[in-house]
Amino acid sequence: MKAMKKLRQYIRPYIFFAILGPILMCIEVGMDLLQPTIMQKIIDTGIANQDNAYITKLLLIMLLSAFIGLVGGAGNSVYATKAAVHFATDIRRDVFKKIGQFSNHNTDSFGTGKLITIVTNDIEALKQAVIMTLRILVRGPLLFIGSVVIVWLTARPLFPVLLVTIPILIAIIYFFSVKSGSLFLNVQKSMDQVNTRLQETLAGIRVIKAFDRHEYEKNHFKNVNDSLMKRNMKAEKFILTLMPIMMFIVNIGIIAGLWLGVIKVSEGTLQVGVILAFINYLNIMMNGLMGSSQVLMQIARSFPSAERVVQVLDTEIDISEHNHLATKQNIRGEVEFRQVNFSYSKNGEHVLRNISFKAEAGQTIGIIGSTGSGKSTLMKLIPRLYDPDSGDIFIDGVNIKDLPLEKLRKAIGFVPQKATLFSGTIANNLRFGKDDATADDMEQAAHAAAASEFIGRFDRQYEHQLMQGATNLSGGQKQRISMARAFIREPRVLILDDSTSAIDALSELAVQQALRKNGANTTLFIVSSKISSIIDADQILVMEDGRIEASGTHDELLANSKVYRDIYFSQSGREVNSI
Repeated sequence: MKAMKKLRQYIRPYIFFAILGPILMCIEVGMDLLQPTIMQKIIDTGIANQDNAYITKLLLIMLLSAFIGLVGGAGNSVYATKAAVHFATDIRRDVFKKIGQFSNHNTDSFGTGKLITIVTNDIEALKQAVIMTLRILVRGPLLFIGSVVIVWLTARPLFPVLLVTIPILIAIIYFFSVKSGSLFLNVQKSMDQVNTRLQETLAGIRVIKAFDRHEYEKNHFKNVNDSLMKRNMKAEKFILTLMPIMMFIVNIGIIAGLWLGVIKVSEGTLQVGVILAFINYLNIMMNGLMGSSQVLMQIARSFPSAERVVQVLDTEIDISEHNHLATKQNIRGEVEFRQVNFSYSKNGEHVLRNISFKAEAGQTIGIIGSTGSGKSTLMKLIPRLYDPDSGDIFIDGVNIKDLPLEKLRKAIGFVPQKATLFSGTIANNLRFGKDDATADDMEQAAHAAAASEFIGRFDRQYEHQLMQGATNLSGGQKQRISMARAFIREPRVLILDDSTSAIDALSELAVQQALRKNGANTTLFIVSSKISSIIDADQILVMEDGRIEASGTHDELLANSKVYRDIYFSQSGREVNSI
């Protein structure tokens, strides 16, 4: 309930639509309630007295009321839909904006599949709840209350039937509404699992085919899909039993009304038209209650969705901006780590332990170590993709937590291990690095990344369209465009996180030459598993088990670091004892 209250603010800008829709629905309901009374008059007065003029008059009134009801109902549908669609659109916008602000840890805590479900299914459930509230929840109670009042005024001898049937119907609706909420929460959880499985399968489809794991993945997806099916069936079957139960009770009420009505007609205290009107009003009451029950169940179904949406909106971002103490200072690129510790799980199992080093502005820092030693994690801390558990990171002597995130990240060029490109043109991907990049800027960046050669072979060159995930490029081509995207912004700090693993030796040499020529004022971090990529670095950090095992130049490390010597000689083909 608290979640729904929080989301009410999203309907306020469209309050005019939200009010006008129900007003128009009141008109339709009024016309619907008028119909049985007019029919009663036609039977008891017009037909009984054979007054054709009176019958014609009432028929014309019925036709006019039906038309007015049509206009009211159509108007209600239009304005209720407008309010609900805008409501859902604004929520989806803010949820997407908040997800964009998430740290990597925030995203990991939700899981991509759950976030997709929230942005799609959950917000859609909220939209349907608003539409039904503005339409049926207005119509249902009005039809019900109006029918009860009219029966009390025009068919009071039959009113005892309502005193028995109405409480039973309301109790049944309440039970089904409460129970359906928990059932549909389980459905949403199963939908999370289906989305997660689907996303992982599509992302790894090439690996699945290469290892011939198609049958395994089919069975895995079948399990989560069957779980969703079973929970959906359980929820839907539960809901579908409501209608037959209500129809049974209403039919019992109709039989009781007819039995009581026949007695009253025989006694001469009731007319036949009143009985027919009573049956019509009883059906209208049932429709009103049924409509209201559907809305209540949709609202109950939307409660878990609202809580999940609000959970995203209320999530405290791990990476927050503190006092901006250095907004006017230009970043030069000096980077210092002081006793930094970090863990992904926040349970004390540190991936990085007591990391301390300093990179002067314009220096090249090489980072090498075995797989899992913490090289990539170390680099993710500089642009604040994660924050350390303890210790501090400084740029130009200023704690990076005291720098505006926008200023910090604009000064950094980051090329991750896995090149991530977006559907669209190559030019659009390069402009991720620099919004106002010119054709010359793109050409220079592509040339520095050894990408201009293959881009020039495309018919449309920089306007060449990339498919989703850039699957129409090779791994090396994706890496080179990813590097060009970082180069184009001319960053003060450039991070190459094992970003040349998929490119050939000549292209890597061309990139290194371009960096030496154009990157004199850039602090360069090169993470690599190949010593050849970092041999000329001003300082090399040797990582082992989350710690800096040794640091220095290539020659210093050969003399002082056994770990570095082992790596060097394993790659150069020489024996350790041959120094």
